[in-house]
Amino acid sequence: MEYQGYLFSVAPMMDWTDRHCRVFHRLMSRRARLYTEMLTTGAIIHGDRARLLGFDASEHPVALQLGGSNPHDLATAAQIGEDFGYDEINLNVGCPSDRVKDGRFGACLMAEPALVAEGVAAMKRAVKVPVTVKCRIGIDDQDPEVALDTLARGVIAAGADALVVHARKAWLNGLSPKENRDIPPLDYDRVYRLKAALPDVPIIINGGITSIAEAKQHLAHVDGVMLGRAAYQEPWRLLTVDSELFGETPPHATMKDVFAEMLPYIERQLAEGTRMHSITRHFVGAFHGVPGARAFRRHLAENGVRPGAGTDVLREAIARVDDRAPAAVAA
Repeated sequence: MEYQGYLFSVAPMMDWTDRHCRVFHRLMSRRARLYTEMLTTGAIIHGDRARLLGFDASEHPVALQLGGSNPHDLATAAQIGEDFGYDEINLNVGCPSDRVKDGRFGACLMAEPALVAEGVAAMKRAVKVPVTVKCRIGIDDQDPEVALDTLARGVIAAGADALVVHARKAWLNGLSPKENRDIPPLDYDRVYRLKAALPDVPIIINGGITSIAEAKQHLAHVDGVMLGRAAYQEPWRLLTVDSELFGETPPHATMKDVFAEMLPYIERQLAEGTRMHSITRHFVGAFHGVPGARAFRRHLAENGVRPGAGTDVLREAIARVDDRAPAAVAA
């Protein structure tokens, strides 16, 4: 895959980047690489695959993120994901939650680089699509210089096509998952040094990046940037990705245009039994900072949860946003 395929992506985020969120994000950028929430190998192998893995064709390019450590199960889940049509299989070696640690997947695997490499090799044998890894720079008392280098070289030797690095440690002992997103200090320079040491490997940086302007600064040092909370909580930022990073005309110039195209998708989903709130919950930050944004959020919160709520709720909420607001964001 060309490096440009990794130039910009939206991070996999538990409870956030579901299929509805990804369709919404895709309407703002044709080029952003999208990721599923982390799905465990056990859920994929034994669970309701259509519900867990189904996605809209508009989402491409879209990657499936796996959580697991058993090489055989990872290979099986990766093959299932490829059969569903995913463009990439990504292994989670960065999530710090207790549930993940107890299940021997996520960030705790930073302590088992050989096992991670074995899992990558098994997935590479099972699928033709790219296999990538998302990790931290280290965990707990590890030396990030040694830990990240050891993991990176191991998975690259095993065939990994790219490495996404969240540029902070995960403290598995003493910090909650929420605290792990903010308290350990960011060390972007450590990721830059990894790229310098591995010039032929696509290295994508993640963690604490809040804008497309910041993304541009990082791209002077690495091959790609992954935005997480900034992309979800302030999705209007994605409206400029294609023009600013790829030199291309974005699919829609304004958020209201995005919602106009989102409505038919929502209507199809409602007809299939999806609840309105399951979709509109992803829209909370759509008009952040624009006059009427609070009324927009309140209307969705109060009415989107009602039984039988339909697209009229969204239309009414949008009507509360000031048309005289900055054109790039609202009108």
